Amino acid sequence: MADPDGLWAVHGLPVTERAMGMTQLVVSELVTSAVKYAPGPVMLDLQISDGAVRVSVWDSDPVLPEVAVTDPQRVGRHGLEITLAVSQAYEVRRGPVGKCVTAVIALADDPGGNIAWPHHPLAPPHQALGSVSLVSVGSR
Repeated sequence: MADPDGLWAVHGLPVTERAMGMTQLVVSELVTSAVKYAPGPVMLDLQISDGAVRVSVWDSDPVLPEVAVTDPQRVGRHGLEITLAVSQAYEVRRGPVGKCVTAVIALADDPGGNIAWPHHPLAPPHQALGSVSLVSVGSR
């Protein structure tokens, strides 16, 4: 089992290479979309809860993301499809200014290769990994 960034040592949570890769992919897709379409600042928040990482991206655009109609000829605009495919949960909440998009990714796999949602007694029920504020540079 992989131990990216010492999450096992620091938080008592096993993290597979799959979970690390999927988390990086979802962060990339959500932040890229926010920077591309939102006119203002972007905020990224990562939290660990119940054996999963919650990736939340807030942006100032009130327009909610929609999955595009399947089109094999389409180039780009597959970020939401990818995020939905690799996440165990997905949510969009409109706020007073903009919206917050959240995806949940399990941190561990079971021995059969299925995504597991283990509860680890060493881990507190909720751990914030931190927030990073990103500022969109330029316009749409």
